[in-house]
Amino acid sequence: MTSPTPDAGIVITAAQMYEEVRRVGDGLIRLEAKLDALGAADRDVDGRLADHEARLRRLEAGRWPLPTLGALTGLAALGVAVVPLVSR
Repeated sequence: MTSPTPDAGIVITAAQMYEEVRRVGDGLIRLEAKLDALGAADRDVDGRLADHEARLRRLEAGRWPLPTLGALTGLAALGVAVVPLVSR
């Protein structure tokens, strides 16, 4: 009767290790490309946001006299309405 051979365990060859490292490296390259694309898109969004902010500020600057003009028109109408009452 022969004695059983000791278990050699799991053997990973150098070629298998190399292929796994290459696969991980390729995945990292794809991930880096996607991150670069996201960074470019983020810069584009920042530029568009700054443009919209500037346009909004210009619109707000042009609207500030409207409430003042409305109040002055109301006071003028009140004055015109009161003059006939006072002149009696």
